[in-house]
Amino acid sequence: MRQHRQLAGMTQQGLASRLGVTRQTVLSIEKGKYTPSVALALRLGQVFGVSVEALFQLRKGEGDDDDKRG
Repeated sequence: MRQHRQLAGMTQQGLASRLGVTRQTVLSIEKGKYTPSVALALRLGQVFGVSVEALFQLRKGEGDDDDKRG
């Protein structure tokens, strides 16, 4: 997400203001410490004109709930 923000010439604060969240939220998303809600992820995609999949990729093992049920 950071690359998309930088390519758009936006600061973290500018993006946060546009999304209606705090700069800390943007920072946390960029660092991978916070997973945005579906609604926020969709808004991010709209802001950058890309799909949610282009912004976020699952790391190996994430979202594999079926594997954990055994």
